[in-house]
Amino acid sequence: MENEISWFSNGIVLNQEDEEDATSKKKLLSDEDFVSFDDWDFDVEEETKKVNLYVPQKKKESPLISSLNILKDYGNGFRKLKGQKIMIQTSESERTPSVLCKMSTDEILRLGGQKFIQSTEHSIIDHPFASSLLSLSKEDSRSVALVERLLASAEKVGEKLFDHATKLLDECDNLSSKRGNPVERLVYYFSRALRERVDRETGKKCTKGSGIYGMRDLEDALRSINACTIAFLDMPLCQVAKFAGIQAIVENVGNSKKIHIIDLEIKMGVQWTILMQALATHQRNSQNPLEHLKITALLGAQSRTKIEETGKQLMNFAESFDFPFSFKIVAVEDILDLKREELDIDPEEAIAVYSPYFLANMLMQQDKLDFLMGFIKGLNPRIMVIAEVEANHNSPVFVNRFIETLFYHGAFFDVFEDYMKNDESTRSAMESEFMWHGIRNIIAVEGKERSIRHVTINLWSKYFKRFGMEEMKLSDSSLYQAKMVMEKFSGGNSFTLEMNGNFLAIGWKGTPLNSLSVWKFHKRSAFHGA
Repeated sequence: MENEISWFSNGIVLNQEDEEDATSKKKLLSDEDFVSFDDWDFDVEEETKKVNLYVPQKKKESPLISSLNILKDYGNGFRKLKGQKIMIQTSESERTPSVLCKMSTDEILRLGGQKFIQSTEHSIIDHPFASSLLSLSKEDSRSVALVERLLASAEKVGEKLFDHATKLLDECDNLSSKRGNPVERLVYYFSRALRERVDRETGKKCTKGSGIYGMRDLEDALRSINACTIAFLDMPLCQVAKFAGIQAIVENVGNSKKIHIIDLEIKMGVQWTILMQALATHQRNSQNPLEHLKITALLGAQSRTKIEETGKQLMNFAESFDFPFSFKIVAVEDILDLKREELDIDPEEAIAVYSPYFLANMLMQQDKLDFLMGFIKGLNPRIMVIAEVEANHNSPVFVNRFIETLFYHGAFFDVFEDYMKNDESTRSAMESEFMWHGIRNIIAVEGKERSIRHVTINLWSKYFKRFGMEEMKLSDSSLYQAKMVMEKFSGGNSFTLEMNGNFLAIGWKGTPLNSLSVWKFHKRSAFHGA
């Protein structure tokens, strides 16, 4: 923690629509919103009553046609970000021809998708990347063929043709490896997730699906969890959300005498050392000196011991430069039991709510999500900062969900290949810990076990309107912070920052990965719940 605080102390000084789906062509019909509940996977009739949505009648596509349309979208680049790009300046050493000419994982996936479409449609049609197949290296050709087999196996799993799927998965297993190139590693984990799904649906005991580790590997993996957490939070994708989000908080509550931050999932809490430094700088020129900063951390599934340690380190950091600070933990086993009085709200406080990759965890419990959002609205915060995964991993159509998840994780495997090229052990642990957990949960299981159900910011925006929430535009200063963070990291020219409407999309080579948005609450709204 001390090293992290030192890094941030000497770093940046804080004072300075989801893309339209080109295939389905779904349009917003009015300010009352159109929501695709295929994405949310909620009860259509009940949710329509709650949100007052118009759900048009449409001809139902077969899963195969639907999945082919998604693949075509990726192949034609329709799933790429198309917002206002923020230019990131990088050193000349990062623009070497070898880096620029290297075929990315995303390109390999798109080529594999195009080949799969050709084999499925039994026709030779004009594909944007078809000519690229003629000039591929042997390694890339093998990777494209491997992706084609993986997609074919997912199609057979979706059609419940398990014998055929198993034969294709055997081929994938023989050609993939967790120590190979990014595509081979990606297919290695996705193949095992598919294998586990087959075993579950056929009533067999899961063998290869969950067996990513041998016993020695498992012991090593457990020891590396903490290191992986630090490495993940230190990645540019997370750092951008921290710096730009904290800048937005400073701009909205920085002139207040009393500030209360409610953190829905504090983790290591390094972002609050950034805030303290920013407020200390901001207050030097303020006519209303800060009297107190209070941070309340909600404790749910996290370890109380770890959060208490985070609180102690934040207190020590504040004391080191005589900053007026207090830290409080509010433990709630069930969010429905959360009470306003537990937060010790002072009427003179300016409240800000910070939600880092938290809300998507509650999509399976919408009653609790509704309660939490209504509760937050009742606190009348000045601002709510939300960082979330910018992807759709919640379609009830399995093959659609598989394709979306494959491209999303493919971008991450590409990030790891470039960003952690000098740290093989951490890269391997990141893939076998963080990536595998997500892949397995989204692909191999269903029902209540499938807890990872990310949706895009456009769907969140429609949901938030029920609570009178209005999206605020990120300021130039927040965007400056985001840009400066990216420019500090090697490989920054491959990271992408784009403003899509009022929210910031953070991606890799044009593929959206995370989003950052800031919100304010209107006193009147259509929601009458919590």
